[in-house]
Amino acid sequence: MSKSDFGLIGLAVMGQNLVLNVASRGFSASVYNRTVETMTGFINGPAQDTGIQGYENLEDFVASLERPRKVMLMVQAGAPVDAVIEQLVPLLEAGDLIIDGGNSLFTDSERRAKQLGEQGLLFIGTGVSGGEEGALKGPAIMPGGDESSWEIIKPVFEAIAAKVDGEPCVTHIGPGGAGHYVKMVHNGIEYGDMQLICEAYNLFKASGFTAEELAQVFDTWNAGDLESYLIQITSKILEQKDPETGKPVVDIVMDRAGQKGTGRWTVMSGVEHGIVISTINAAVEARILSSMKEQRIIASSQLKGPSAENPDDSGWSKEEMIEKVEAALHASKIISYAQGLDLIKQVGIAHEWGLNLGSIARIWRGGCIIRARFLNRITEAYSREPDLGNLMLDDYFKEILNRSEQNWREVICLAVRRGIPVPAFSASLGYYDSFRSERLPANLLQAQRDFFGAHTYERVDRPAGEYFHTDWPDVIDT
Repeated sequence: MSKSDFGLIGLAVMGQNLVLNVASRGFSASVYNRTVETMTGFINGPAQDTGIQGYENLEDFVASLERPRKVMLMVQAGAPVDAVIEQLVPLLEAGDLIIDGGNSLFTDSERRAKQLGEQGLLFIGTGVSGGEEGALKGPAIMPGGDESSWEIIKPVFEAIAAKVDGEPCVTHIGPGGAGHYVKMVHNGIEYGDMQLICEAYNLFKASGFTAEELAQVFDTWNAGDLESYLIQITSKILEQKDPETGKPVVDIVMDRAGQKGTGRWTVMSGVEHGIVISTINAAVEARILSSMKEQRIIASSQLKGPSAENPDDSGWSKEEMIEKVEAALHASKIISYAQGLDLIKQVGIAHEWGLNLGSIARIWRGGCIIRARFLNRITEAYSREPDLGNLMLDDYFKEILNRSEQNWREVICLAVRRGIPVPAFSASLGYYDSFRSERLPANLLQAQRDFFGAHTYERVDRPAGEYFHTDWPDVIDT
């Protein structure tokens, strides 16, 4: 019996769909799952007539693979990945490749690459985005690791990845943990994108729009500059009716959001490296606040908001409301991507990964959750200026921000007057205004630091890098 081109361990839905994708591209594949019943159910069900071979033990699974063996793990991040690797290592030979396709923390990938390299084995830590459907039909793939490891798996990954304009949505991101890091920040941008859409929805809902009307709004937006997977599915969600009650499904879904950790990791990385990602941070915090449902119910009857007797003073028609919220959403979305890409850039420099932001934006154009029309524009921006300081300063995006900023402000003002929380819209505008300010009130902050801690300060009338301290007056406690 001929040996398989590709092996996969972990047959949850993502793993199943990914290996079905591999087999559909003409590669022979072997699979293993810790629970034998899951494996046999897959082989006798979705994988029937595909030629995929299932194995009940790791030894037979490994023996079924052509060398250099390519073994992809689609198991839960963390300790389970280490456990599977520990079982695999004694069965592999020098030059074999292990690929971790889960949402692993990038530092874990760096550790695994080093440990496996010392044993003569190759390692790729790869982000796979697109959900269950993307895994089956074509995801965006973000592999990180040694160049020689990438060359081994490149034919398979290029075959199974989503295609945009004939180009596969995969590229070698960089060495070590670069692939999982970029996937992590991709997920952080996804958090921001989703929260911004939810805030737009909430503003519309508070203004009397029905779910049916909003489905049409988002469908129209998806035909324009805001075209994206998330806008598209939002339209589909809003038009879906619950067969039991006849109500829109969105109205019967509990307002308590979950998260799996990649957004939190992104925020922690931003803090660690001193990079502002306020939109992503606001989105993570919004999910945390949503989980505090019982406390929010109590607070809703005790903490005061705007008077219900106050008339709506916007004076906007529904058409004007749609136009203004669209501008606020578009501008805030640019900020979310600008922050995420800045984080990727600065951490890539710190780790000497040699990242190409244009290539990263290019592979996000298809397959992944944040795929959107304007990723073409981001790719073009970094093609024009690879060392672009911030996405906001590209001529295309600068023009949109300058055109949108008044409507953006008006939407946030309306939300504040009505007591509608818009943390991601507000954080995005705050970042924009801070970034464009020639002078910020940090002069007072630095004076405060010098007052209580003698931290010193620079002067505006002296050369940069010279530091001064003032002998401040004593403060008498009363």
